[in-house]
Amino acid sequence: MADPSSYRPKPGQIPDSPGVYRFRDEHRRVIYVGKAKSLRQRLASYFQDLAGLHPRTRTMVTTAASVEWTVVSTEVEALQLEYSWIKEYDPRFNVKYRDDKSYPYLAVTMNEQFPRVQVLRGQKRKGVRYFGPYGHAWAIRDTVDLLLRVFPVRTCSAGVFKNAERTGRPCLLGYIGKCSAPCVERISAEDHRQLAEEFCDFMAGRTGTYIRRLERQMKDAAEEMEYERAARLRDDIEALKKAMEKNAVVLADATDADLMAVAEDELEAAVQIFHVRGGRVRGQRGWVTDKVEAVTTGDLVEHALQQLYGEERGDSVPKEVLVPALPDPVEPVQEWLTTRRGSNVSLRIPQRGDKKALMETVERNAQQALVLHKTKRASDLTTRSRALEEIAEALDLDSAPLRIECYDISHLQGDDVVASMVVFEDGLQRKSEYRRFQIKGFEGQDDVRSMHEVITRRFKRYLAEKEKTGEWADGENTFTEDDGRPKRFAYPPQLVVVDGGQPQVAAAQKALDELGIDDIAVCGLAKRLEEVWLPGDDDPVVLPRTSEGLYLLQRVRDEAHRFAITYQRTKRARRFRSSPLDDVPGLGETRKQALIKHFGSVKKLRSATIEQICEVPGIGRKTAEVIAVALAQATPAAPAVNTATGEIMEDEEEAAPETTAGSTEEPVSAGASNERRGQEP
Repeated sequence: MADPSSYRPKPGQIPDSPGVYRFRDEHRRVIYVGKAKSLRQRLASYFQDLAGLHPRTRTMVTTAASVEWTVVSTEVEALQLEYSWIKEYDPRFNVKYRDDKSYPYLAVTMNEQFPRVQVLRGQKRKGVRYFGPYGHAWAIRDTVDLLLRVFPVRTCSAGVFKNAERTGRPCLLGYIGKCSAPCVERISAEDHRQLAEEFCDFMAGRTGTYIRRLERQMKDAAEEMEYERAARLRDDIEALKKAMEKNAVVLADATDADLMAVAEDELEAAVQIFHVRGGRVRGQRGWVTDKVEAVTTGDLVEHALQQLYGEERGDSVPKEVLVPALPDPVEPVQEWLTTRRGSNVSLRIPQRGDKKALMETVERNAQQALVLHKTKRASDLTTRSRALEEIAEALDLDSAPLRIECYDISHLQGDDVVASMVVFEDGLQRKSEYRRFQIKGFEGQDDVRSMHEVITRRFKRYLAEKEKTGEWADGENTFTEDDGRPKRFAYPPQLVVVDGGQPQVAAAQKALDELGIDDIAVCGLAKRLEEVWLPGDDDPVVLPRTSEGLYLLQRVRDEAHRFAITYQRTKRARRFRSSPLDDVPGLGETRKQALIKHFGSVKKLRSATIEQICEVPGIGRKTAEVIAVALAQATPAAPAVNTATGEIMEDEEEAAPETTAGSTEEPVSAGASNERRGQEP
């Protein structure tokens, strides 16, 4: 625990002007970012008697080891810089809102040649139009099903679309008239894009134009005695009206506003937002947060506005934003919102009328969200703290292990040996700091040597980064990359957990000893009896089955195992993706792997005799003859099939093959198709 007076700046050093400040811990990690109208006055408030500080503010200033600041010209610039740094550094002591549930959006991928309507969750992507969020995915699908009668936009996945292009036959929706079938050129790309834009206009609230146009077309068809066409148009009008009825009218027509309400207690706060477009509630979302320091309702509103509109497109900011309390001062926030929108934005507290009544509804939702959250999490914060304390007591640690790293080895009968490193901070996953390794020194079923290699590589990187920091001059932080992001192995854990028993623990401890690291604890968790092993001990530590500490260690171990085996399977699938053995009839994955393992590569298998192929377990003479003929007729395979020359991919971040970054895709119709995709270092 640091003494704040040890790093307190001299009074004359701090400027009396607007700016943004950062507190850093002993490892130079940014732990808090704040802005101030007067840096001198704001920073002075942190360096008073500790007894007078809010408990969590006291924890922050005693965790910090230094403070630095950047002067800006205006409070608006300070607001923008504060938001940028919070997004960049993810400080642990800042107010961070978390969605109280994963809300689905109706998305239209206008960034594709043939825009697609689908349900998406998670991080938003550029070039995609979003509507919502909605309370339930089925509500979106019901709405889309009604609208496809009038706006038959593509809803199929990329795979279904390409298959239809290849075969020249559309999917079922194309046959029943709920897709314009651009895959088989029933409609041009330009016309299909126009159809998608009309769909977006309707979802954005401009409904009257399309209904009046359809009514006019229906009357014209009836006058021309085209009764079947008139009946279809009548049904289209009913479908549009039914879709509109799903959103209740709450305010006067053409009212665009976001209403925000906050429910809070001393430790936590819940925020609820209603999105009103065209006088109708088009979406709802909610957030919860821990109150890290003594913040007012206005401060919570300001942070919520930053998160809500910081990454959104400018046209997502409505003309009116109604809040329960105004930030202090309100002018910079209002000016920032106006800049985001490109025209004036009214930020105010509703006083009377329909807007006041709707705000009361939003407030009731916020209160219910806080109660529900506390019901779920009331024991959660206590449980995590108790789990960390139990681990510290069982392992005889000086303090609770706030950062835990766990390592696991995975392979398939000695091939494709990989390792994973997962990170838990304060008992919660820190997926952005997950790493994975390919064991490149050797191949074989030797988990002990593999564990020694991985621990050595990880902490060599840590020592290298630590050595580079040395002394920093003029407040420059050399603990980060050139782009300001933290280096990948810069922070040490308080506890290293390995998946295994005595041998794996001994290997990990030996690696640390060889590197001269003596301030990091090591333990292992064996799967058989869930025993906790410590270096040099002949007997394990047995935690009670009901222990929260044991439960946390199991979660950490299981996550490392999941991450390792996912990477191992990905590598194995990559090796066989372009193999000519795929074209051999009746040859399954097991026998393909046996062939590759026996011969080492397809090239050697191609040159083998039928008798040599028959030596592989599970391969008879008839199958061997089929394999020999197939390989003789096939084009020589790519070297990637060779298991001995597999692709080297070391120290990669987590990557999942299914979706684009931060999104989890859900199909909206028949024929349509989770983890975050990490970035390559």
